[in-house]
Amino acid sequence: MSDEPQTSLPTTKVARAARFAKTGFNVGANYVKHYAKRAVGAESTTADLHAANAAELYGTLSEMKGSVLKVAQMLAMEKNMLPTAYAEQFAKAQYQTPPLSGPLVVKAFRDAFGQSPFQLFDEFEAEARQAASIGQVHFARKDGKDLAVKVQYPGVAASIKSDINLVKPIALRVMGLSEAQVRPYLAEVETRLLEETNYELELRRGQEIAARCQGLAHLEFPAYYPAYSTARILTMDWLPGQHLKEFLATDPAQEVRNQLGQALWDFYQFQFNTLHQLHADPHPGNFLLRTEHGGTLGVLDFGCVKEVPTEVYRLFTALLAPETIADETRLAALLTEAGVLRATDAPTLRALYLRTLQVSLELVGRPFRQATFDFGDPAYLAALYALGDDMMADPELRKQREPRGSEHFIYLNRTYVGLFALLTELGAIVRTGQ
Repeated sequence: MSDEPQTSLPTTKVARAARFAKTGFNVGANYVKHYAKRAVGAESTTADLHAANAAELYGTLSEMKGSVLKVAQMLAMEKNMLPTAYAEQFAKAQYQTPPLSGPLVVKAFRDAFGQSPFQLFDEFEAEARQAASIGQVHFARKDGKDLAVKVQYPGVAASIKSDINLVKPIALRVMGLSEAQVRPYLAEVETRLLEETNYELELRRGQEIAARCQGLAHLEFPAYYPAYSTARILTMDWLPGQHLKEFLATDPAQEVRNQLGQALWDFYQFQFNTLHQLHADPHPGNFLLRTEHGGTLGVLDFGCVKEVPTEVYRLFTALLAPETIADETRLAALLTEAGVLRATDAPTLRALYLRTLQVSLELVGRPFRQATFDFGDPAYLAALYALGDDMMADPELRKQREPRGSEHFIYLNRTYVGLFALLTELGAIVRTGQ
């Protein structure tokens, strides 16, 4: 897969289905090559096979963009779910995918504003500086201000439902489930993905959340410009700073890491406990870090925001409370309310769920129950991933394929695992106690 600009995107159902089919064919061909080499005594390792397949699959996802590439981003954050070759390829989705060509960008502006971006702005860089799953970001200037202009890929919104319909039968067959069993969970994911394609909604949320977070220290939010924004084009301030990997390469002092980690932690706790909503896409591409003022964190991309219903907030916090973990009766009552335990469960299955959730909640809630927490010790995140591996390996749990619990927990879990992963990579020591 080259990094040459794309001049077109597969946007119709037929074109996207055909692209998936081509990938399946090529992945199958990789297996044939692998076993043919092995048959004649040539060297071909499983790692080589994974690398070839991962490159092929990532190439397809990059071309298709949209919802399938968002899945790649989520998988890159869940490193324990993937062989290394896949995790490394999909991690690219957090920062860079092949950009759209200049003519497609100009067409998007002419369709939206009736003029080209070169007429609309004092300066506009035709080549995107960043390209991601839903859109790509261009640098521009207007009235002396440095601006980031996000241009959505054509056809993304229309492709989401068809993408989910393409992936769904494969997933159901692999998991051995019916559509009815997974409908609320798929509907939750589809809703969040569709919201990400609505830049007018992102602009409004970005303005509202930034305004309500003004009292939090060491955070920076871009201003948005409605006059240069539409449902498919979003213009905001160009914030200074570096993404996490580049920032860490400068070897920042521990005090700076701690201040940035504290800003990140306080931001998420304030959102959850006070706003009852969450910036639910905490991958490294959505934050800019710099050393000014002892560590300043720029927050980008409010496309994926999870509104937390009052009852879900109450359940989530109650499940993490230390008294819950110590009281099996209280834990069982909350898990029943959350839809994890059912009256029809056999006693052995009920005991298995209780035992598993007790261990899980103790581990997940550990940072909340300490005055300070050292995320710089990678053992904690490793234990979280190992817990996932252990649960997947448990023969009794593997039989219980049907998803349980509130669909609202999908993005809550994703958010906190992503947050913990960011803090661990940052190596921050954070005041986490209430």
